[in-house]
Amino acid sequence: MTLTRRIIPCLDLKDGRVVKGTHFLQLRDAGDPVELAQRYNEQGADEVVFLDITASKEKRGTMLEVVGRAADQLFLPLTVGGGIRGVDDIQQILRAGADKVSINTSAVLDPSIISHGAKRFGTQCIVVAADVRKNTSENPEGTTIMLADGSSCWYEVVIYGGSKPTGIDAVTWAREAEDRGAGEMLLTSMETDGTRMGFDIPVTRAISEAVGIPVIASGGVGGLEHFYEGFVEGRADACLAASVFHYGEFTVKQVKDYLASRGIPVRP
Repeated sequence: MTLTRRIIPCLDLKDGRVVKGTHFLQLRDAGDPVELAQRYNEQGADEVVFLDITASKEKRGTMLEVVGRAADQLFLPLTVGGGIRGVDDIQQILRAGADKVSINTSAVLDPSIISHGAKRFGTQCIVVAADVRKNTSENPEGTTIMLADGSSCWYEVVIYGGSKPTGIDAVTWAREAEDRGAGEMLLTSMETDGTRMGFDIPVTRAISEAVGIPVIASGGVGGLEHFYEGFVEGRADACLAASVFHYGEFTVKQVKDYLASRGIPVRP
């Protein structure tokens, strides 16, 4: 049986509104999260992701009211992330109506949250998100990724919305997250986020090949072909996008029709 590939609109939330920026900066308002999520539900999205992008940096919790409103009106899986600091936060978000939680900064600071969350709620509920960027210095882990121009680098995990480097190798971290019980990996490259130049294929492929759990490619979609490249060249199991959906350039159905025409199995 061929597994269908998933298309996932992502809604970055700040102060209860959807925003979109470039390289995590210069944020612009993109609308009401529940209204947008309903639109994607109608268009045939496979899932929707809500990320409260400033919650960890501002040391506050996720907006449960927005999660509850969305969960009441949606008929597709909802993943919620941002400001999750422990198992109690995971429980609150799941009780509010989310199907999965996405943990990023807190998982890096205390990886046991992955293990505890997976044991208590099941691996299917735990998505580990990783924001990464290129690093050309010597890698303490010793791994390198070849780039299209023949050069090589490694990708470093960054936290607090991309503002703090960790020195942690992204491929090593993905393997650890899987070992600890993560059910999926949501990978965002700061190199491509908001650039509309396509996904960061080298790191997406490296991590997809390094782990056995599904990898969601994120950051950089500008054209229909970028989804195809994410699946074929990046080996991703799902592709996530934001601005091309929020500003009406493509519908989810248009993306799926395009992919189906190129032989990628998708759910109608």
